[in-house]
Amino acid sequence: MGALRRAGRRTAPFKVGPDFIDPGYHALAALRPGRNLDPVLVGERLIGPLYRHGSAGADIAVVEGVMGLFDGRIEESTTGTAFGSTAHVAALLGAPVVLVVDARGQSHSIAALLHGFSTFDQGVRIAGVILNRVGSPRHEEVLRQACGHAGVPVFGAIPRAGELSVPSRHLGLVTAVEHGERARAAVDAMAELVGRHVDIVGIAAAASSRVTDEPWDPAVAAPAAANVTVALAAGKAFSFGYTEHGELLRAAGADVVEFDPLTDLLPPQTAALVLPGGFPEQFSTELSANDVVRQQIHDLAAGGAPIHAECAGLTFLVDDLDGYPMCGALSGSARFTDRLTLGYREAVAVADSPLHTIGDRVMGHEFHRTTVTFANSYPPAWAFAGRDVPTVRDGAVDRGIHASYLHTHPAAEPQAITRFVAAAATSKLAG
Repeated sequence: MGALRRAGRRTAPFKVGPDFIDPGYHALAALRPGRNLDPVLVGERLIGPLYRHGSAGADIAVVEGVMGLFDGRIEESTTGTAFGSTAHVAALLGAPVVLVVDARGQSHSIAALLHGFSTFDQGVRIAGVILNRVGSPRHEEVLRQACGHAGVPVFGAIPRAGELSVPSRHLGLVTAVEHGERARAAVDAMAELVGRHVDIVGIAAAASSRVTDEPWDPAVAAPAAANVTVALAAGKAFSFGYTEHGELLRAAGADVVEFDPLTDLLPPQTAALVLPGGFPEQFSTELSANDVVRQQIHDLAAGGAPIHAECAGLTFLVDDLDGYPMCGALSGSARFTDRLTLGYREAVAVADSPLHTIGDRVMGHEFHRTTVTFANSYPPAWAFAGRDVPTVRDGAVDRGIHASYLHTHPAAEPQAITRFVAAAATSKLAG
């Protein structure tokens, strides 16, 4: 993405799946908002429109895959290509695939690997390969010969460069906003390396798409409901959000004002609050130290203002996180654990809230290592079960609060955003 932009291409960045972290790095590389294409969360019919919306004004779009090419949701498949996989999204877009293959420890065997990927699913077109972590000029020569035997064009061979790395933690890479200038420097260095060793012109020439859908339009999806100020938590502790969320809030009439709960106060005239996911457990000391904004959020909740909290937002609303005082808008405690909770969930709303009515069904995604124990018997936000999980009653609904661990994609449920903004206007008038 960065190398294409440096070559003068206006590049639209996308990520397959529900990942929040990679799009942050995409935004640094492409200087455009990173977006997600996840048919599990939004359905197949929205992939084309969201792609058209996100690539408006661009010369080329780059879609980073998820896991292996054919890996996706674990369920029955007639083709061997899992639903929600990179291959699935490529087929929906009619876009070619460029494989990136780690060449360490490989020579002629790479031909068999490429042959398998090229023939496994005839609905997926492999345009070429980028050889990564190539050891020497001789190694590159042998690899190129093997790729030729497999009939797969080589777009580039990138030498090993161990100094180009981004640190990781328990949920993946350290976020771009948290890594700051070092993230920007790493992306710039990678873009320079790729620009020297990859045929950017050839990749651009291979790009194509069969999408003919009308672009997704937030103004159509969420008609204006009111004119209110919605505070959106951002910064190092709350960086897990979809770009379309803010677009839908604005389309519904909200003046969306970002603030950093680590250092800022609530924006003036705040009528509603969105607390997205992120890493509050990494910043519990700083969050606790901003006692003024914690009290403001407590008071906002006590007054019945709509508050939409997902995952990290839920742990910020309770009384404490690992013993550090939080907002106290919900009675309970959050704790960091060694257990990773991960997976898609088909959920049903079991209480009315500013976002949903009882019986609303959504597809969401969990991704956390914290757990919350409530001191009160709040109605849960969601109930769900799955092949690998028992029946779960997730989160809490109380006054204007809808808080849970479940991440949903707003483009799939735009009526919830309209309802939220309308509830903010009603709450403001009542206040």
